[in-house]
Amino acid sequence: MTVALERREVEVEENSGPEPLPAALLTREWLVTNGLGGYAAGTFSGVATRRYHGTLIAALPAPLGRTLMLGQLTEVLRLPDGTIVPLGGKSGHWGELRLESGLPVWRYEAHGYVLEKRVFLGHLQNTAYVLYRLAEGTGIVRLEMHPTLHFRGHDEPVSKPLAEPFVFTHVEDLYEICGSDPHLPPLRMAIQGANPTFTLAGRRITGVSYEIEKRRGYDWSGDLWSPGFFGADLAAGGSDEANTAEVALIASVESWEMMRALPPREARAAELERRGRLAGALQDDVAKELVLAADSFVVTPGRAEDAARARAAGDEARSIIAGYHWFTDWGRDTMISLEGLTLTTGRHLEAGYILRTFARHVRDGLIPNLFPEGDREGLYHTADATLWFFHALHRYVKVTGDRVTLDLLLPTLLDIVNRHLEGTRFGIGVDPEDGLLRQGAEGYQLTWMDAKVDGWVVTPRRGKAVEINALWFNALMLLESWLRERSPHAADTARKIAGHAERARESFNRRFWYEAGGYLHDVVDGEDDDDPACRPNQVFAISLPHPVLAQEHWEPVMRVVRERLLTPVGLRSLAPGHPDYKPTYYGDLRSRDAAYHQGTVWGWLIGPYVDAWLRVHPEDRKGAREALEGFLPHLGEACLGSISEIFDAEEPYTPRGCVAQAWSVAEVLRCWAKTAG
Repeated sequence: MTVALERREVEVEENSGPEPLPAALLTREWLVTNGLGGYAAGTFSGVATRRYHGTLIAALPAPLGRTLMLGQLTEVLRLPDGTIVPLGGKSGHWGELRLESGLPVWRYEAHGYVLEKRVFLGHLQNTAYVLYRLAEGTGIVRLEMHPTLHFRGHDEPVSKPLAEPFVFTHVEDLYEICGSDPHLPPLRMAIQGANPTFTLAGRRITGVSYEIEKRRGYDWSGDLWSPGFFGADLAAGGSDEANTAEVALIASVESWEMMRALPPREARAAELERRGRLAGALQDDVAKELVLAADSFVVTPGRAEDAARARAAGDEARSIIAGYHWFTDWGRDTMISLEGLTLTTGRHLEAGYILRTFARHVRDGLIPNLFPEGDREGLYHTADATLWFFHALHRYVKVTGDRVTLDLLLPTLLDIVNRHLEGTRFGIGVDPEDGLLRQGAEGYQLTWMDAKVDGWVVTPRRGKAVEINALWFNALMLLESWLRERSPHAADTARKIAGHAERARESFNRRFWYEAGGYLHDVVDGEDDDDPACRPNQVFAISLPHPVLAQEHWEPVMRVVRERLLTPVGLRSLAPGHPDYKPTYYGDLRSRDAAYHQGTVWGWLIGPYVDAWLRVHPEDRKGAREALEGFLPHLGEACLGSISEIFDAEEPYTPRGCVAQAWSVAEVLRCWAKTAG
């Protein structure tokens, strides 16, 4: 994918102010990741607009978490005639950005010269590589690279004071920078190219503004520090012997030995080979792009406890980052995303690692809702993540046939169901009166509609939520079938589980059908009795492998969902016309959270919609595929090659939230494969 923007050449004149940049250069972003949760990210222009933008955001072991180590680079090209060409930034020259195997490549054109810049991270390393090549032009040019630093947690505000004093060490061609925080590793840098130099000119850059942070109501102005700048020569068609073919800047928090183990060109070749294996023999360009996007989210977590427990069992730890830039690994998102990110992409081994990793964290019949940044233990305030665990395991076993993992987890699954029948944390438990699962605790948001700000739970949904009970029925049916298949001596237990499922099914159809609207209540027995709000949660009563909703209601429910909730980029979280409906997601945290599940479109919901549509219309694969096509232009809209978390509820469906979201990518990819042919 290539995004070409109108090119501009900037003559550097004294006292000349920068021209305003086109909005696309500041709102479109790029992202590369390292399989640890670390990443590099920025805008097309190179201007940082978020606290999360930088060339190396390292994934450090808990309790440190992800840390901004190297900020943006600014580059200057000095031509043979003395002309100075700034590249990118607010006053520089810019051209186009494209993806090669999912990795960003910038192409700058000025005065007859063409410079290409590539950025990638070493897989499972906190090492960033920035490669430069002069593609066209006569003579030797001098490239200067100016790094900026602000050692801080990636979630910390940009206003955080710099970690001064910085200590700069230089030995031969190796450079090391330490800040005042003794817990952080040093940033190590090296340059490779012709006539490499470093000019020591430490300076503070004050009052740097971050436009998106300002828009979102966060601290938006802060300082950066630069140690000086690197320089090297380049020539078009330059020789490797003279080192003029390419310049490489390397930044890392790994050991010098690890950092220098592979030359930059070999490191890039290895990364391209790895990505080539992921895409395999796929001929479908959309599927290829989504497979590479999916790779960003599958990670080895930086929690020593996970690694120790896995190794003790002869296993490996894996998880899924819910979204970039600010999400960590969340149980719900992981289980919903698992099929699309790992099973659809052939990463079956890692799917098993993920399921077993989360199984080791089950407490009181619950899997973690999330692992906070830098923490070693999870938080458990979720009513649905554990039920999605059953669904993910079912999809895994169906694809892989791995009965060993199923047998290993069966005792855990039985314990989960028993805990839910008896009642567990946060008011989660089965109502003995009707067999439906209820949930709710003051001050907690337990369903996927989980916005909370300043103690205000926006959509508490306490009571018996429609998707929670669809998931509960599905989990019971799956467990009953596994017990009959895998445990011949568990016939009595299987019958009891089947009895609970049947009771839940009967009560569900009696309690949730909303005759006046022709669809399902969102919550029954809630704080305000039954809630008839038209929400997408009802789709799960049809879409799951064991649909709880009586078949005669499938078509009317899907008609309402299609007419009132479906958009080109997912489903609205609340139908227009409701008093709480919000058409846009914008402003400070409170304003955004008030709209988060009150109309805002969620991309991942297109997955259950497609599943439900094909259940009602099993021959209409063409219609199901059409529901996905609105995502295709979006692949070049927010984060190049990925899919955003959410969108405004009305045209033009502006993308919002995380620019790259695991379950958005996973569900579009899964359904794209499902509707192929």
